[in-house]
Amino acid sequence: MEDEEAAAVLRAVGRQIKVWREAAGMRQAEFGAAIGYGEEMVSSVERARRIPKPDFLDKADEVLGAGGKLSVMKEDVEKARYPKNARDLGKLEEEAVELGAYAGLNMHGLLQTPEYARALYAMRQPAFTEDEIERHVAARMARQCIFERTPLPLLTFVQEEVTLRRPIGGRMVLRRQLEHLLKMGELRHVEIQVMPTDREDHAGMMGPLRVLKLRSGKSLGHSEGQLLSRVISEPRDVQILEMRYGMIRAQALSPRESRAFIEKVLGEET
Repeated sequence: MEDEEAAAVLRAVGRQIKVWREAAGMRQAEFGAAIGYGEEMVSSVERARRIPKPDFLDKADEVLGAGGKLSVMKEDVEKARYPKNARDLGKLEEEAVELGAYAGLNMHGLLQTPEYARALYAMRQPAFTEDEIERHVAARMARQCIFERTPLPLLTFVQEEVTLRRPIGGRMVLRRQLEHLLKMGELRHVEIQVMPTDREDHAGMMGPLRVLKLRSGKSLGHSEGQLLSRVISEPRDVQILEMRYGMIRAQALSPRESRAFIEKVLGEET
């Protein structure tokens, strides 16, 4: 595991499964056969080397007669599947009443389809394993619950024009991504803008950024680089990011103009 918090969850789950299995007088091979998994998988879960799927925990709970004590761990285990950075971002987004983001290289994570996200992670170098890709995609999709949260937060996005045209994952994946972008833009609490490539003035040349206003009234920023992702809490630095984001929105196409622009690009993909 890449962080101690997730590792601690998996160690606790593994210990509990082992305790219940041994109390039932079952060997790992026998237990695995009873729940439809191999002995090696059972051993790996008990040693916190593999992350059990919800089905594993449900069947283990039933076979071992745990009365829901193993099944109830599914939520914690699901969160442990997600990379730490994604969990940290998710926690901040849960507290946000307003979020603004500028994305210059690809579609913002909160706007991505599963296929688009998978294509992005599949091209990372050094290469991710299939399990790692699954973890990252699942984490990214889970964060999108922010669109359905009550009360609804105000969510604004500015996408660089090139992100609408770069065929990440192929033309069909891009087409579905653009269709999804238009659908998300229909939500009353979501505004999506496009920064055209031909703009001479551009306040976002320092790279992607995100600004958040939390329920507590506190404002935060977030930035990502090649090998780092950091939350910015120093008030003066947050003010700079807020100023830049405000300028980026003013320089970009309006939401209505942006929708027409996205529809035009989508038409070109037909």
